[in-house]
Amino acid sequence: MSAILETERLQLRRHQVSDFEASCRLWGNDEVTRYIGGRPSTPEEVWSRLLRYAGHWGLLGYGYFAVVEKQSGAMIGEFGLADFHRSIDPSLADPEAGWVLHPDHHGKGFAAEALTALLAWADAQGMKRTCCLIDPENTPSLRLAQRLGYVEGKTVSYHDKPSILLVRG
Repeated sequence: MSAILETERLQLRRHQVSDFEASCRLWGNDEVTRYIGGRPSTPEEVWSRLLRYAGHWGLLGYGYFAVVEKQSGAMIGEFGLADFHRSIDPSLADPEAGWVLHPDHHGKGFAAEALTALLAWADAQGMKRTCCLIDPENTPSLRLAQRLGYVEGKTVSYHDKPSILLVRG
């Protein structure tokens, strides 16, 4: 499976060790983690995240992509598909889409561009049905998911907090 996706302004590729510092800046940002865990990640947690991404690719043949802005060469986000074996009922039967974009790059259409490329890639790999979990207060992500074909299912509890389960395909 190809691990590099190209759009007009972005390149989505597998993570590299050299992405660690950019990932720390991303996941250390309060705005990024407001709806994902509720607190910035430590460098140790970010390193574990990068290893988990590599494990997804190695074991499942899919995973998360580092999103690089072509013009600047900067890693500005992470978009991908995963199977996190979340402790929710019912368990997720489909690959789970997820995304984060550094706040400096919000409002420029990058999220829609990256997610569109990711979902086209997933469709080409035979993963036409995917899901996502989004905090009910994360209106921008809910709007983006719905714009790209996700349909709201139900509210589930994850870590004792409500999360909206959306399904596509």
